Amino acid sequence: MEKEEDKKVTQALSRIKNRVLVFSGKGGVGKSTVAANLGLALAQKGMQVGLMDVDIHGPNLPKILGVEGKKMGIVAENRIIPVAITDKLKLVSMSFLLSSPDLPVIWRGPLKMKAIQQFIGDTEWGDLDWLIVDSPPGTGDEPLSVAQLIPATGAIIVTTPQELSLLDSRKAVSFARKLNLEIFGIVENMSGLICPKCGEKINLFKEGGGERIAMEMGVPFLGKIPIEPGIVETGDEGSSFVLKYPESEATKAFLKIADKIAEKSK
Repeated sequence: MEKEEDKKVTQALSRIKNRVLVFSGKGGVGKSTVAANLGLALAQKGMQVGLMDVDIHGPNLPKILGVEGKKMGIVAENRIIPVAITDKLKLVSMSFLLSSPDLPVIWRGPLKMKAIQQFIGDTEWGDLDWLIVDSPPGTGDEPLSVAQLIPATGAIIVTTPQELSLLDSRKAVSFARKLNLEIFGIVENMSGLICPKCGEKINLFKEGGGERIAMEMGVPFLGKIPIEPGIVETGDEGSSFVLKYPESEATKAFLKIADKIAEKSK
């Protein structure tokens, strides 16, 4: 007999058309920034989008999206109400459950998996076109448990052009394949710096490595996102980069990637 918790998860997932895991082979590649702006870009295209921040030890999406300090609502039968970012984008994050952003989450695996299970089954997500899951970095126990708990329709792998990151990206592709996840593609983040003074592109961390890895591994390449000061600025102040800088090269890249992802929609 199906457990009550499993039944709740199944019911919630039945109302979500597409579920995509955004993950990386290592930390520090801008995975959360990509997840947040991808969610904003899809919502801007008129889709109903949910963002689930399951990076339990480093829940950064509330800060990036300007809702740090807010709390998720609770309604009848302890159902969780996500925090609304826009009328088409809502967010659930471990950060909303902490009394202070300075507090670490010192939990063992079973507690973390229970929290993630509740983020799905006990949350009033409603009908969604997309659920974007900001997964923990790496290919260890936590991302494995997340991938098994949330049957995804696809995965996006975020990398930077650096060789160390590219090496881990190969492992991330192999990880996704072992779990039989459809790989929507690789995103090369921090792909050159756009000078705010002259507009020239400077390849601080090289360029093109993500595209090369995608070709070598036989997976789609979704696009390159350059570094722009506005990404840092909006991430720190908690505002939407794609809305604040609609003409920037990075925003155009996010929107093109969102178009490619939207093509995968059921």
